[in-house]
Amino acid sequence: MRVAYHPNTYVMGDGSLGPSFARVMKCADEGGVSTIALMDHFLPLGPASDPMLEGYTALGYLAAATQSADLMLLVSGVTHRHPVLLAKAVTTLDILSGGRSRLGIGAAWYERENLAYGLPFPHLSQRFELLDETLQIIRALWSKQGGPFSGRHFTLETTELSPMPLRRPRPPILVGGNGRRRTLRIAARHADTCNFLVGPDTGGPALIADLVDVLSDHCSEEGTDPGRISKTMLYTAPVGIDASAAAAFAEEMREYAAAGIDEVFVMPLGCPDQLRFVAGLGDHVIPAVAAATRDVPAP
Repeated sequence: MRVAYHPNTYVMGDGSLGPSFARVMKCADEGGVSTIALMDHFLPLGPASDPMLEGYTALGYLAAATQSADLMLLVSGVTHRHPVLLAKAVTTLDILSGGRSRLGIGAAWYERENLAYGLPFPHLSQRFELLDETLQIIRALWSKQGGPFSGRHFTLETTELSPMPLRRPRPPILVGGNGRRRTLRIAARHADTCNFLVGPDTGGPALIADLVDVLSDHCSEEGTDPGRISKTMLYTAPVGIDASAAAAFAEEMREYAAAGIDEVFVMPLGCPDQLRFVAGLGDHVIPAVAAATRDVPAP
């Protein structure tokens, strides 16, 4: 199982946001995280004074500061950008990072920021329509189809895109969320990866097994292969970074790996020193998880 880093804040502690941000993410990259996944919000989730960087601009900055980790937002809100702008942002990131971009996307949920800044925030059913149509457009843009697109929400005269991403066949598409009826159906239809929100207090491995079964059912209905969709999770509890805590976490991840998870996104919950947190990931957590899950058979 791979370990990815999802910072839940940009407050670095010394006031110099840009250099501190780069230093933390470079340490995470050198420590072996599989992916650096930033948030896609315009307002902070915590105190209003917390800084919140624009996601794709921040990832472009990290393209030069890192060498190995994939770069993505977990996840892009479908109401935040026009599909073509989103495709261009991920494509540009892919080119500038040497083929390390991923597209994470979801139906959006943070109504407060949309209303605060005058962004549309339609009913959930419409947001799922937007999500499905957005992914149709982006897949067309990345497949060199070049023809027009006409949908309920978007009309394009052309789906030509230049330059194309470096990553082949295209940057992986991740759909985030636990919604059994609509989110996982869209994942079955369009995604290469799904991302579940799970922790020890939210269902644990049993929830993963249930969601994977639901996803497989949707894949059967959509005529797609469930085996092509990798399963990842955002772990919603604190992660200890010393050797003993890392060993315990790794044993817990062994159960999730047995349920089908191949990448876990962790957050620095309860650890305001992000540099210390990512150093601990590299020193203890990543090798412990790799060792504990190496021989777990696929479900």
